[in-house]
Amino acid sequence: MPSTSRSIEVLVVDDQILIRAGLVALLRASPGISVVGEAADGHAAVAMAAATRPQVILMDIRMPGLGGIDATREILAAAGDDPPRILVLTTFDLDEYVFEALRAGASGFLLKDTAPERLLAAITAVAAGDMLFAPSVVQRLIEAFASRTAPEPDDTPALDVLTEREREVLMLVGKGLANSEIAERLVIAKATVKTHLNRTMAKLNLASRAQAVVLAYESGLVSPRSGG
Repeated sequence: MPSTSRSIEVLVVDDQILIRAGLVALLRASPGISVVGEAADGHAAVAMAAATRPQVILMDIRMPGLGGIDATREILAAAGDDPPRILVLTTFDLDEYVFEALRAGASGFLLKDTAPERLLAAITAVAAGDMLFAPSVVQRLIEAFASRTAPEPDDTPALDVLTEREREVLMLVGKGLANSEIAERLVIAKATVKTHLNRTMAKLNLASRAQAVVLAYESGLVSPRSGG
């Protein structure tokens, strides 16, 4: 729930105290951002997210006890109609974990050596409802790992609940197109694209646009290396 001061409320989750302290110090020194808490593991993150209802969570992936991916699932499952935006913290060698985090509903990912100004811009972007990276960047990530992950048909929501236009929008989202590009491709208004996408995500119980991209691949609606 937005604060009356209009600051972006952030929860920082990382088991490494120096990294966590550095992130907290940076965010507390940044106008327009407030830190509502910090957690050293996934269990603490789930409890603190429920208690503080942050707008954005910076979530480490590998932590003792409950890891960041499972914590992301639990937090989003309990959040109801006002879920936080979750940015997973990772390094280059953890890209497969990033795919799983996106699949769980995270809004994007950050490298742990991200420059401060980019971190702040990312928090602002996802708080406004955007993905962390442009759709084409997420598409490359999904292409790299969707082919390695054997989809389980029983785990994939049936797309027959969608209208034909909703399927078209989901397919184009999966191919990496932004809403403006989808609107141009389908000759409809950008606001109409957003409406179709919101309805699609509600029908399929998706928490983020990145999760919609993952589902587009896992359902076979989009194939790796298919053209945009």
